[in-house]
Amino acid sequence: MTSPPARDSMDKGTGGSGDGAAHADRNLDTGTRAKGGTAARGDGAAHRDRDAAGRPRNARPRDELGRPLSRGAAGDPPSDNEVALPPASALSLAQQLIRDDRPFRAHEVLEAAWKAAPAAERELWQGLAQVAVGLTHAQRGNSRGAVALLRRGARGVSEFSARCPHGIDAARIAGAADGLADLIERAGLAVVSRDDLHVRLTPPWNPDPVS
Repeated sequence: MTSPPARDSMDKGTGGSGDGAAHADRNLDTGTRAKGGTAARGDGAAHRDRDAAGRPRNARPRDELGRPLSRGAAGDPPSDNEVALPPASALSLAQQLIRDDRPFRAHEVLEAAWKAAPAAERELWQGLAQVAVGLTHAQRGNSRGAVALLRRGARGVSEFSARCPHGIDAARIAGAADGLADLIERAGLAVVSRDDLHVRLTPPWNPDPVS
């Protein structure tokens, strides 16, 4: 049996006792990158990976579930999640990634869209990204983190049920996320199928957004 991948920010506080699940994926919860705090503690902060603009960026490869691997290991290279696609393209790509069982990468696409969205839409995109994080936790076997993020994402998306920006069926997405959280709470991840994790983000009249 191979050693488990190193834990990342999505793993912290979601698998143990207490209320740690409420703190899963802090970036998605707060809408900001961490400043100071843990990043400034100890000498290791001076050696953090950074992008060309000097921003902190984890350059380690990740496995198919988005968990960071050891440096030099084979895996998905880090994606440029600072580049936001137009809304329709972001939704299409995120949907394709979810269908391909890669919700972590879908969350990166949606997070970039959230950061670039006008203020009136940010909660929607944040909620969509959180739903994708919930799916990632489910893939990782973390039922507590999955339920916490699915419900949080559903709450954010449901605020847009009456407006439907970009043709997004917010009520349907929120209902699907809440329904999946209910299933996990009631029966556990063992009964969750691959199809259950393919939550649809795109309108139902566009079932195959990416060829």
